[in-house]
Amino acid sequence: MKLFILLGALNAFIAVALGAFGAHGLEGKLSERMLEVWKTGVTYHMFHAIGLVIIGLLIAKFPNVPSFTVAGWAMFIGIILFSGSLYALSTTGIKFFGPITPLGGVAFLIAWVFVIIGALRYL
Repeated sequence: MKLFILLGALNAFIAVALGAFGAHGLEGKLSERMLEVWKTGVTYHMFHAIGLVIIGLLIAKFPNVPSFTVAGWAMFIGIILFSGSLYALSTTGIKFFGPITPLGGVAFLIAWVFVIIGALRYL
């Protein structure tokens, strides 16, 4: 599905921009600990942006595998919740964002389980 390739490429672009912003714009403004939190957000953001592109390619090759579509949406939600909460936590220090991060991690896990299901069942 072109949508997941587009979402993946857009999120990869955003991850690169946020990585550069963290390295150059936030250095000296955040504690070392919070800069590491930011970097964790960027790392997972990029890995799962690439995952979205791969899911889009899988859907293009195997359009009748519904679990790949579920995986794509779960991965996109995971990026928003996991990386988004880490970006917010690191820049604001508001502890409210901390408990959101594991929800994003669960969304990532669900996404990869659905990729596995699709691969085992349909490929």
